[in-house]
Amino acid sequence: MTERTVSIARLSRKKMPLAALGASVLLLASCGTGEDSPAAQGDVEPQETATTTVTEGGADGGTGGDEVFAVAELVNPEGEARGTAEFAEAGGGTLVTVDATDLTPGFHGLHIHGIGLCEPDSENPNEPGERGAFLSAGGHLAGPDGEAGHPEHAGDLPPLFVTEDGTARIMTLTDRLDRDLLLDDDGSAVMIHENSDNLANIPERYAPEGPDEETRNAGDGGSRVACGVVSEQN
Repeated sequence: MTERTVSIARLSRKKMPLAALGASVLLLASCGTGEDSPAAQGDVEPQETATTTVTEGGADGGTGGDEVFAVAELVNPEGEARGTAEFAEAGGGTLVTVDATDLTPGFHGLHIHGIGLCEPDSENPNEPGERGAFLSAGGHLAGPDGEAGHPEHAGDLPPLFVTEDGTARIMTLTDRLDRDLLLDDDGSAVMIHENSDNLANIPERYAPEGPDEETRNAGDGGSRVACGVVSEQN
């Protein structure tokens, strides 16, 4: 983050008779800023200077003046860097900023999962015997009551859109997440999925009995392609 100081000078014209003012205007129009201009003759003088400090985001376009309290380093199952996430207190909620690289273009599910473990080949704590990339992070962070379904989990975020060059950026404000929930005893993890998140929105014509349990739990995001443990910002 950088700060720059801007000085603003206010100019005022000395009082003068109306006729003299008219003559000065004509003189200014014809002579510009020459020796006979009002500025050169002392008819215009600086009265006061106001100084203001403008705070700008850094070159990485971070969260500006909001207090970042937690971060995550995203990696793929091979341990290669795939981006970062930041969490900042802002506007009565939490501002989540995710920057990602080297992903497949298109929409990807983006969630906060309920356990702060990003093990590449691990067992699903909710489904013993099931193994896969980053299953150690468990399911979506449900929230204090633990009863919500997708997309009402505390950890459910808007899908991440990846451009043709493989990069993505999203900033979203949520009142479902806070410092205590993200940094509790189990921790939490940022997860990017292989496919888009349908937000459990399956039209009745396709599923007359409603979405199945898998869709209600995760929005059919598919495999987990990037994960980052949420840690407190020092």
